[in-house]
Amino acid sequence: MNDLLNHPLISQRYFFPRRGRLPEPFMVAVDGAQLACYYHEVDPQAKTLVHFHGNGEIVDDWLGGFVEAVAGAGCNCFLAEYRGYGSSTGDPDLGTMLEDVNATIAALERPATELIIFGRSVGAIFALEAIRLFPQVAGLVIESGIADVRERLLLRVHPQELGVSLAEFDVVVDGYLNHQRKMAAYPGPVLIMHTRNDGLVSSRHAEKLYEWAVGRKELKIFADGDHNDIMFVNAQDYFSAVHRFVTSL
Repeated sequence: MNDLLNHPLISQRYFFPRRGRLPEPFMVAVDGAQLACYYHEVDPQAKTLVHFHGNGEIVDDWLGGFVEAVAGAGCNCFLAEYRGYGSSTGDPDLGTMLEDVNATIAALERPATELIIFGRSVGAIFALEAIRLFPQVAGLVIESGIADVRERLLLRVHPQELGVSLAEFDVVVDGYLNHQRKMAAYPGPVLIMHTRNDGLVSSRHAEKLYEWAVGRKELKIFADGDHNDIMFVNAQDYFSAVHRFVTSL
């Protein structure tokens, strides 16, 4: 992974880790760290939804209602954690976190065809890396996700601060974080959810992700809620959409 994505300024300004105390973590060993994930199984033969959470969140935040809703759809639920977040060790460096996706998925020891990938907000970065690595996964859900990572990074850092030109920065971002390319290479079903009033990540990101998807796809834009309360404000419709999608696979 290009060292530029692991630059300390990106880590400091783009990620907002919190600590937690996760009961009975599912530990995933990665290079130089241990990721404290969580796994809830309803049926060893069922599909497993792999959830990559948003920035400023930790796995602990998704215990309870979300896991129960996934179980209600007949799915196992795996909550992936990042370096430096929750009960994990290590530091949240973007390049290394992308590399961790492979080990995180592999730790489940399940066929890719039995996995459903879910990425929320910044978690879309890792969800889309997952479908790049495992294009056979059964389905992809993106909620409040990021289409243009370049745009988001440039809100926090300037290439000159990283010791590179804008052109050099663009080459690295295009090489590792081109979401249009990753979406276009994934043939499976896609569900995109967003709120029209998202004040952090514009709904045009959802529209772009939907446009780039090439297989069966659904775009659900909620009229109510914001970036961080989309699930709570729209709980019934939100989980109904997830349930319909999961059970259709």
